[in-house]
Amino acid sequence: MTLSGWEAVLVVLAGLGAGGVNAVIGSGSLITFPTLLAVGYQPVVANVSNNIGLVPGSLAGVYGFRRELEGQGLRARTMAVASGLGGLTGAILLLTLPSDVFDAIVPVLVLMACGLMLAQPRLSVWVAARRPEGARDVGPAPLALAYGAGIYGGYFGAAQGVILLAVLAVFVPDELKRSNALKNVLAGTVNAVAAVVFILFADVAWEAVALVALGATVGGTLGAGIGRRVPPTVLRMMVVVLGLVVAVKLLLD
Repeated sequence: MTLSGWEAVLVVLAGLGAGGVNAVIGSGSLITFPTLLAVGYQPVVANVSNNIGLVPGSLAGVYGFRRELEGQGLRARTMAVASGLGGLTGAILLLTLPSDVFDAIVPVLVLMACGLMLAQPRLSVWVAARRPEGARDVGPAPLALAYGAGIYGGYFGAAQGVILLAVLAVFVPDELKRSNALKNVLAGTVNAVAAVVFILFADVAWEAVALVALGATVGGTLGAGIGRRVPPTVLRMMVVVLGLVVAVKLLLD
């Protein structure tokens, strides 16, 4: 299908918003995915094309947070492997399972992530106090959770950033701004791995990909600039509020 002029502009604007939201918090797919459905794409085609189109925006967000990633190279590489494997698993599941398989569990996951973010200051101190001296920077628990979040991200992805940021803030104690930067790396890895699978094996609407990518690249760059300046308490509450909105929306759909 070919989009009209106003439909193309609408998709670019949705990509702009999604790229910015993904860089700051996550869940930008809640903007682009419904937009692609509204202009006439079938659900799986919209999901696949949306995922591919958001990859450049993820890269722009990572670049925008590059200062906060300093000193996190080993941590990012280690967790990116787990996230990438999860993204590969989720992409395969999307192409092989019925589309409603995750419907029941996703709102629960998002609500749990909101709870983690609310309790994060106390939980991160508790986790850090019980970490053995000399323990690895990233242990089995955050790797397993990153893999699980990657499965969800490769399958659909809305609120992937909320889940990842909650996991990182609690189980990999650091400044929330630095955790947010790492979240962008992991979410971008998931999207990139899933995108390769979709390009090879799925039906892709390349016009939609190009339009989403255009908007998301600009949005990711702008969003990173904003996200780097958001105070930790404000960022935590933004994540919780967005997570609650996502959970309610998914429960009502």
